[in-house]
Amino acid sequence: MVDFQNANFLKLKPVDTSKFQTQLEPLFIQGEVILSAFQSIRDYIVFTNKRIIAVNVKGLTGKKKDFSSLPYSKIQAYSVETAGVFDIDSELELWFSGLGKVKLEFVSHADVPGICRAISEFVL
Repeated sequence: MVDFQNANFLKLKPVDTSKFQTQLEPLFIQGEVILSAFQSIRDYIVFTNKRIIAVNVKGLTGKKKDFSSLPYSKIQAYSVETAGVFDIDSELELWFSGLGKVKLEFVSHADVPGICRAISEFVL
């Protein structure tokens, strides 16, 4: 599992959702679809209509991957810090029951308020 306390999911950039479709499809349940995807240098986060999937790419070749499934049903609260003038990145903190806090940092042009709306729809 990804160590979210020390994870380096920093500067996540929006990417085309089809980029990870074939890698993640075997994990999907019936009716699950990708809503948005974000990538740092090697690692990536995918938001589906059922959960958040965090992928930690390991090793020199990147063939070994660690997939962490974070269901929306386990989110207890979230906090968002939007981009400002000098701090151009947005941060999303999610609190999961049984896991604790997960912090994700997005580049300024990522639609973090849109992510929060989607999370609210699934959680509330």
